[in-house]
Amino acid sequence: MFNGSRTYSPLPSSPASRASSSSSSSSSLPVAPRRPPRALPRHSSLLAQYSSLLESYTEGEIRQLISALVERYSQAMNSGGHELPLFPKAGNRMKRARARHKPCALKELEVSVSELGLGYESDETVLFRYCSGTCDAAVRNYDLSLKSVRSRKKIRKEKVRARPCCRPLAYDDDVSFLDAYNRYYTVNELSAKECGCV
Repeated sequence: MFNGSRTYSPLPSSPASRASSSSSSSSSLPVAPRRPPRALPRHSSLLAQYSSLLESYTEGEIRQLISALVERYSQAMNSGGHELPLFPKAGNRMKRARARHKPCALKELEVSVSELGLGYESDETVLFRYCSGTCDAAVRNYDLSLKSVRSRKKIRKEKVRARPCCRPLAYDDDVSFLDAYNRYYTVNELSAKECGCV
């Protein structure tokens, strides 16, 4: 990142090479004082790691770093960029958050009958419709009260769900197919027709 504004002395490999280098290079450049390497401790907090890293820089190096960041930012803005390219985009996090909070809706997927897990062996494909999404907007007073009662240990043994779930409200027509042995089957209530929060 820096343009070689500081010179560091190379690590001596052995005492013999130190003696030969000191005798042969009497007219070389003066050796700059060595600093400890800029390594971050493993078990400290992230803020402490970065503050100790920045403390190892000199004032001139920090100015050079800031000017390089400002230059990169201005170049990005002049070339049509709308975001600071030095930092990761928050778009992926927002996409994941939106994906988690999509409302309950009907989805469809083409699968083989064998992939349905109902015990039939068949290569025929069917259009499987299913319900997917969250039901946060459909929370009722019942759900809030049930959650409060459960948290107070009033309901212990029963399995109750204190939030609405995205489930089929109606099912599609029956699905018929031939299995691998040319036997004819009809399966009902296989695919969702309408979804809702229940």
